[in-house]
Amino acid sequence: MHPSAWDIWLAVGFLGQFLFAARFIVQWVASERRKESHVPVQFWYFSLIGGAITTAYAIHRRDPVFIVGQASGLVVYVRNLMLIYRQRIHAES
Repeated sequence: MHPSAWDIWLAVGFLGQFLFAARFIVQWVASERRKESHVPVQFWYFSLIGGAITTAYAIHRRDPVFIVGQASGLVVYVRNLMLIYRQRIHAES
């Protein structure tokens, strides 16, 4: 039996949610290692990738509330990555 399109999109939605939730585990482990609160760059990558996959799922579902909620977060994740890399470039100069 082959998976239906619905089954595939359901798997895509769960993958996005899993990656999005995994960002908190990444942040928690990084903070425990430093013994202080810390947000590693991987947190923003998990946010971006999980958010993008979940946004694709929301678009497929045609859910405007879910689309706006997920897509607006993507702007924040990209901006944070831009700020991190700008800081790294200036630190290397």
